[in-house]
Amino acid sequence: MDEAGNEMVDEINMYYDCRYISACETAWRLFSFEVQYRTPPVERLSFHLPDCQSVVFQDDDTIDHVLNRETVGQSMFNAWFVANQKFKEASLLTYIEMPTKFVWKKDIREWHPRKKGFSIDLVLTEEEKKNFALFELENLLGHQNKSLKDYPPMPIPSTYNSRLFQNRLIFEELAYNCEQLKEDAEVLCAKLTEEQSLIYDTVIQDIEEGKGGLFFVYGYGGTGKTFLWRALSAAIRSKGKIVLNVASSGIASLLLPGGRTAHSRFAIPIAINEDSTCNIKQGSELAELLIKTSLIIWDEAPMMHKHCFEALDRTMRDLLRFVDPCSEMKTFGGKTVVSGGDFRQILPALQEFADWIANVGDGKLGGQNDGFAEVEIPKHMLLSAGADDIKTIVQSTFPMFANGNTDPEHLIGRAILASTLDVVNAVNEYMTELHNTESISYFSSDAVCKADGDNGIFGDVHTPEFLNSIRVSGLPNHALTLKIGSPVMLMRNIDHSLGLCNGTRLIITKLADHVIEGEILTGPNKGTKVLIPRMSMSPSDPRLPFKFQRRQFPIMISYAMTITKSQGQTLTHVGLILKKPFFVHGQLYVAASRVNNPDGLKILIVKDPTSTTSSTTNVVYHEVFNNL
Repeated sequence: MDEAGNEMVDEINMYYDCRYISACETAWRLFSFEVQYRTPPVERLSFHLPDCQSVVFQDDDTIDHVLNRETVGQSMFNAWFVANQKFKEASLLTYIEMPTKFVWKKDIREWHPRKKGFSIDLVLTEEEKKNFALFELENLLGHQNKSLKDYPPMPIPSTYNSRLFQNRLIFEELAYNCEQLKEDAEVLCAKLTEEQSLIYDTVIQDIEEGKGGLFFVYGYGGTGKTFLWRALSAAIRSKGKIVLNVASSGIASLLLPGGRTAHSRFAIPIAINEDSTCNIKQGSELAELLIKTSLIIWDEAPMMHKHCFEALDRTMRDLLRFVDPCSEMKTFGGKTVVSGGDFRQILPALQEFADWIANVGDGKLGGQNDGFAEVEIPKHMLLSAGADDIKTIVQSTFPMFANGNTDPEHLIGRAILASTLDVVNAVNEYMTELHNTESISYFSSDAVCKADGDNGIFGDVHTPEFLNSIRVSGLPNHALTLKIGSPVMLMRNIDHSLGLCNGTRLIITKLADHVIEGEILTGPNKGTKVLIPRMSMSPSDPRLPFKFQRRQFPIMISYAMTITKSQGQTLTHVGLILKKPFFVHGQLYVAASRVNNPDGLKILIVKDPTSTTSSTTNVVYHEVFNNL
């Protein structure tokens, strides 16, 4: 009661007082099972006054649309009254007794009588029952009860062990068809070159002898690194052993059998430093998987920061020291690791080159510097600059599209590459205007992320209009104007099993209010139709003095893309437009190596509109190749 004598109702405490942890959830937590997969679930019966039921709706739904839905009045409590009229047995039960005889069907919002079923249990001998009871007690007490040491070893029934205690990750890695893989390995090994065979035999011998060697396969695009990975994976998996195939990017991981990104497979932290370790607990499923792994293949290794390798090395030494005390002194705990990549594609992480990059971006350094060289472009690859450079590159790369034929088939395997984001945006806007179909514009919701100690100062200074105007690499634009048949590229990892990774290209097939349907253009999941939702994203650009969040579809129009974004893509026709010279080591090499045929590469260099330019500045740091 308050001072005026009115009754005080504390709704928050009432909510917490009504919650409890059931016996099944208690056991689930004691045995460290994943709570989100617990069964049976515990659900509270809803209760409300007339026309006061809870209604779930999206933040952008209109009130009329919410109130006019057919399901707005179909609550669990209201459906109980309907069930009383429909089923005689229900009329004999109170509301709290209803779940004992009836089940709530969420999809149709109705109570239905429970169906009689059956369950399959294990038939155990009395000795097995005793041993298993002791095993459960020991597991519950964490092996701390000394009296249990007096009992003999307790064999667990194999059926029970496979049902409850099987490691899901190990099961997935052992679920390959060994007979088929054996045949595949024979076919692949017969096609290996002499150099590939030498690497193959060296790795296989290292695994068989348990030496735990660390190997790096260096080669530019097209030298058969992926083919070698497939041969090694098939040969080792055919023997019932585990191979973990990872890559530094999502697109590259899709080319590997059972591939994953290194960050997701090894739980590598996003914000990493020289002291970081992987988020893997001793005794976890992932820890057991690493212990039983025979080979780790890491593709596109040079694209990762050295701290990522150091974190995995540090973690595996710690995990494997309980299996082999000497593992603490072995690289990656004594596991065989094969990595590969191409140093021509990467910028060396050397501090003395940081100022060079900044100065090149400002145009302060020219072709006379030791790290720069003038590259002559072959005439058959060179395009003549016209009055409209964007129109010139579009007509070369998308000739059918430029002539009015907007069939999506003409977009497959084709893209325009540029070194800067402003040129990419200009080309994409030009192509969108050429595409003569109805468009839908989607606008993002932007807000400043509150940081400790700023007291919301940035939120007051940076208006929504200012945040909407920000265009930064790795983040979709505030306004996305999309048309059916337009190519788009994902900017976030969504579902690796479906091939939805950062860099995946799709053709838009349907546009709805809250979701977009697209068809995957390339890769093992080519032709698959998928749904793309809105996501909340924050830019990782360190040049921004504040953090903000943008809720938008994680896609960008991809008639054109930056050279950096094109890494991992394989295309048939590439138009390279250079309004500015290259300013990073490896950019020219990456752009030129995207095509599988040199005839598919056309280059437009825009320096002086009145003359044709046949050369451009290329940035190369020779120190990268000194020790190769």
